[in-house]
Amino acid sequence: MQDSSTESKLTVDELTPSVYKELRRLASRYLFNERPGHTLRPTALVHEMYLKLATGQAEWHDKLKFLAAAATAMRHILVDHAKSQCRLKRGCRPKKVTLGEMLAVGEQEAPDLLDLDEALAKLAQHDTRKGRIIELLFFGGLTYDECAAALDISPMTVNRELRAAKAWLYSELTPATRPA
Repeated sequence: MQDSSTESKLTVDELTPSVYKELRRLASRYLFNERPGHTLRPTALVHEMYLKLATGQAEWHDKLKFLAAAATAMRHILVDHAKSQCRLKRGCRPKKVTLGEMLAVGEQEAPDLLDLDEALAKLAQHDTRKGRIIELLFFGGLTYDECAAALDISPMTVNRELRAAKAWLYSELTPATRPA
């Protein structure tokens, strides 16, 4: 491993072209389960992410760290968009979105993006690393190995922390069912 003082740092302008297709695929995946006629398109989401990251003047040591930052930025853009739609419709909640393997399958409806964002914020307050793992895997589209490298932990730790995070999120997002 190189000494951090000799590692080259890359800007958003240098990294975006090399990962643009991957970012666009990720944005398409985010928007796949949104309601028909959703006003945000994958290309627009990637461009919004670029603007958000470019104004920060941050630099990254590698592609994975950049993708992690891009995932966070896209999540915030989607949440802000959902919140603005709620305001426009005087409090109406946006259409529910599914998150595949993240939630147990059942007859319950999946939480919407705003509920998920709120639960992720609570998880991050409770355990920052678990919140980051969920964000990188499900919002960032990273593999377990890439997530482990981005967080400087082992893939086994990612797997263990993910199981705990999913259980916590499931309990947080599932209405309590009590016998009558």
